[in-house]
Amino acid sequence: MNIKVVRGNPTPEELAAALAVVRARAAAAATMPGAEEPRDGWSDPSRIATHRLPQPGPTAWTRTYWPG
Repeated sequence: MNIKVVRGNPTPEELAAALAVVRARAAAAATMPGAEEPRDGWSDPSRIATHRLPQPGPTAWTRTYWPG
């Protein structure tokens, strides 16, 4: 894990406190049950786009709303 201070000049104590918080959050996220569960069908964005979008062309504007 690389952490870079891009602004300011923290003291060693402030930097150690910030690093402790980041490490604790990372450890908590890694041990959460269900963090690696696959998504269900409702959250899959591909279910919305069931048909292809019209190809660009001179009459593409007529097919932008109504599928067909």
